[in-house]
Amino acid sequence: MSGPTGSTRPASSYKAATDILSERDPVLRRLVAEAGPFQVDPPTETHFAALVRAILYQQLAGAAARAIHGRLIASLGGEVTPERLLSLPPETLRTVGLSANKAASMRDLATKLLDGSVVLDPAVLPGLGDEEVVAMLAEVRGIGRWTAQMFLMFQLLRLDVWPTGDLGVRKGFGLAWGMPTPAPKQLEALGDPYRPYRSVVAWYCWRAAELYGGAAESALTR
Repeated sequence: MSGPTGSTRPASSYKAATDILSERDPVLRRLVAEAGPFQVDPPTETHFAALVRAILYQQLAGAAARAIHGRLIASLGGEVTPERLLSLPPETLRTVGLSANKAASMRDLATKLLDGSVVLDPAVLPGLGDEEVVAMLAEVRGIGRWTAQMFLMFQLLRLDVWPTGDLGVRKGFGLAWGMPTPAPKQLEALGDPYRPYRSVVAWYCWRAAELYGGAAESALTR
C-alpha cells in the first residue's frame, strides 16, 4: 500500500538543471527567459490517490473531471485507499460519474496494490528505475505509458522523463527549435543531448506550445 508521498525533490534541483541546460543550448536559454522558471508543485497526495486521479482525468475536460473527482473523494470519506475504493459498490462509482472502464481500472489498481503486483511504497520506489516503474504500472488496466510517465514526472519528481508520445511536447519542440513537429521516434533521439534533465526540457516544450503555438494553458505547466 502507498503511504505518504515521500517525494521531496527541492526546487534547487530544477533550477540547477535549468541552468545547466541553458548553458548548453541557446534555444532553451531563450525559452527559459520567455517562459520563466520551471514550476512543479510538490505532490500532496499518496501515490495511490495520484494514480486514481490520473485515471479519472483521462479524456475529460478539467471542470467535469474536478466535479467527478470531488464526488469520488466524498464517497470515500476523504480517504483514498485501496480498501475503501474496493468497498464501494459499482452503483456508487456510477453515481459519482465514473464510466465502467474507469471504475474497472481503479479497482484493478487497488487489487494489484493489495496483492503486491504493484508496489507504491515510498521506501521502495526510489530503488526502481523509470522504465521499471512504467512497466509495472502498465500492467494495470487503463494505465498506459503516458500516464505512467506523468506519474514519474509530477508525483515521483523524476528529472529525466522524456514523454515522446505527448503531442504537446512534440509540437513545442518543433516550434522552439524551428522544425516540423517531430515523430515520437525522432524526438527520442533529439532528446539525447539533454540527458539527464529531459523532464525539464519536456516542461519547457509544453510552455513553447503555449507561447508560440497558441495552445491552451495546461495543468501540467501551472
